[in-house]
Amino acid sequence: MDTKLNGPLGRIARVRKMMEERGYDAVVIRDEANLRWLTGAKGTFDYTFEFPHVTFITADECYFHTDSRYFNTFQENLPADSPWKLDMNEGAMPRWVAERARDTRSRVIAVEDDMQISFYFGIMRALEDLSITASLPQLHHDLQRMRAVKDDEEIALMRHAQSITDAAFQHMLTFIKPGLTEKEIRTELENFMFSNGADSLAFGSIVASGPNTANPHAVSSDRVVQRGDFVLMDYGAGYCDYRSDMTRTVVVGEPTPEQLDLYALVRRTHEECAAAVHAGVEGNDIFKLSRKIIGDAGYGDYYNHGLGHGVGIDIHEMPNFNRSMNIIEAGSVITIEPGVYLPGIGGVRLEDYGVVTENGYEPFTKSTHELQVIDC
Repeated sequence: MDTKLNGPLGRIARVRKMMEERGYDAVVIRDEANLRWLTGAKGTFDYTFEFPHVTFITADECYFHTDSRYFNTFQENLPADSPWKLDMNEGAMPRWVAERARDTRSRVIAVEDDMQISFYFGIMRALEDLSITASLPQLHHDLQRMRAVKDDEEIALMRHAQSITDAAFQHMLTFIKPGLTEKEIRTELENFMFSNGADSLAFGSIVASGPNTANPHAVSSDRVVQRGDFVLMDYGAGYCDYRSDMTRTVVVGEPTPEQLDLYALVRRTHEECAAAVHAGVEGNDIFKLSRKIIGDAGYGDYYNHGLGHGVGIDIHEMPNFNRSMNIIEAGSVITIEPGVYLPGIGGVRLEDYGVVTENGYEPFTKSTHELQVIDC
């Protein structure tokens, strides 16, 4: 079994290798991000938390059940070499799972950790109705850990998503000016991404100005941008279901010495942490490095979030740079995003994302780290 293949076939091979090692006869998957990763079906999942699909994977077969709203779309978008047996049989999905267990003689059937409890007990009742004794162990986030390491196809999609994101930043440098509201800036930012190749937003864009930049997850408001403000933009484009993530903080008009010093500190923290990243490093060690740099400068109380996180189909994936212990593997796509936030005054965050290699960290982000000054 070749687990080094790119694309959906390689991902299924990785899942089957895990199944063999754990003694699982089958795996049941419903989470749409996991399904997008496994199937390679682009532009098909709508991530509505309806859970309209279920799959049943064995050592030999891949079964996929959906309903009439999605059936034709899957037929059109599954890759040509797809091994999935697709159906939209009527009836309860837990019963469908139990019938696959019956037909394949599967008795150890692993399920996702966050499966709805009603679905889990529905499978148990359906197995009982069919006089089947089976165990349903949890996967313990095994697929999420697999998804942390991206293959070449995924990395290509994420590079493209970032190219849209970088282009949006260049556009915004010509658009931002005093008198615009945060909401107006956010609308222009998002419209640009949609007009230049984005399929979706990576997440709800954050645009904050002036004292609002001291709130790491500020909600864009009707506040009017003024000369002397920091303007912070944390945003990303979605492309073929993969996401980018970037933050840039700019200043409107000539920056003060205090603004220059704060920006320089965040930039130095970002770049020293990025230089310390490589395959095999402990994520918590890089986080502690960022805390030390900012703390030694006297701003430790004003940096209270993690240094970064994995990105892929979901905007927050494994691994991460925070207080938890996890080894960063080659092929992981992660953000580096230190920040300092001074209540009532303003804040700075600088975020790139890119791929971890054996020897370092390669950002997909091409936008400059130099503080950009909006002339006005």
